[in-house]
Amino acid sequence: MPSISITEKAAVKGKELITSQAEGMEQPGLRVRVIGGGCSGMMYQMEFADGQAEGDETMERDGFRVYIDKKSLFFLNGSELDYLEGLTGAGFKFKNPNATGTCGCGESFSA
Repeated sequence: MPSISITEKAAVKGKELITSQAEGMEQPGLRVRVIGGGCSGMMYQMEFADGQAEGDETMERDGFRVYIDKKSLFFLNGSELDYLEGLTGAGFKFKNPNATGTCGCGESFSA
């Protein structure tokens, strides 16, 4: 079964963000999609969601849920979701072994 891994840092930060920004949700999590666009052809799209949608797979670490539709999971299989902080900003980032190229900003990829 296709899957992704979630780092401890991503789980901790994800739960922290959900606590502050997703009040009132019964099954809060991060919805991840791969959509067409960006400089390299595909982009990651992320948003908070209340539960999985039909056809989603749920990945979880330490109570932090990530919901991914099956089409997107095809492009993300084997990836690692991490949370990075640096001089240019902070956010969730994928280490995606399926990406054959990325753009300079790191927001889009080709497969």
